[in-house]
Amino acid sequence: MGIKIFKPVTPGRRHMTISTYEEITCAEPERSLLEPIRKKAGRNNTGRVTMRHRGGGNKRYYRVIDFKRDKLGVPGRVATIEYDPNRSARIALIHYLDGEKRYILAPNGLSVGQMIQAGPGVDIKPGNAAKLRDIPVGTFVHNIEMQPGRGGAMVRAAGVAAQIMAKEGKYATLRLPSGEMRMILVECMATVGQVGNEEHENISVGKAGKTRWLGRRPKVRGMVMNPCDHPMGGGEGRSKSNKHPVSPWGTPAKGYRTRKRKVSDKFIVRRRYAK
Repeated sequence: MGIKIFKPVTPGRRHMTISTYEEITCAEPERSLLEPIRKKAGRNNTGRVTMRHRGGGNKRYYRVIDFKRDKLGVPGRVATIEYDPNRSARIALIHYLDGEKRYILAPNGLSVGQMIQAGPGVDIKPGNAAKLRDIPVGTFVHNIEMQPGRGGAMVRAAGVAAQIMAKEGKYATLRLPSGEMRMILVECMATVGQVGNEEHENISVGKAGKTRWLGRRPKVRGMVMNPCDHPMGGGEGRSKSNKHPVSPWGTPAKGYRTRKRKVSDKFIVRRRYAK
């Protein structure tokens, strides 16, 4: 899991770095676990653009990931570690003893041939999954459910992990990668270990064309637009007209919190923002 640096033979190569893909053991995905992805280019079901600067990109197939880890008590063997174009983490193909195949997020330390299992009483080692009440305090976990049975929703990106800090009653307190302390029901499932591919955050794109491969189109600064297109547009030369940076619709763009009040706010022990 290293990073490859190129010689600066072209301007695009000068700052580009890529993963060495040493951990990848298979080039072709499991066909039975593939689904087509319909590209939407940032548009909703009525055709309106609800997310700007999206479109194009390489064609991909979706790899069906087992976020629920609900195959309880059945051991499985790690068959391959694979690349997934839809996420920053690597994925592992698991062959279960009953013949079923599933993909899971590949944690650090998981290797081909290793046996994993989900359910009560499993060993506390990377790749095994259990309910939070069955995992000791201090353990690092990922792919954590927010509601029992809904599947893992938190801590799924490359290189991240949450730590179980305490358990009290029907809740466990977790420290998330952002620094937030949050209470989660002890009946929620979590997978032991840190998500693999931790070098992902150190990779430099290097050129604009690579972001186009990922489906991201060019962005234009609001300051260089016309006044009819953006609140910060217009003027002779560079000028914000003594305004704070805002979005095209007037929402403050720096430091303004857009999170609304939610019922789940009562489960946040400490927010990620320092006060």
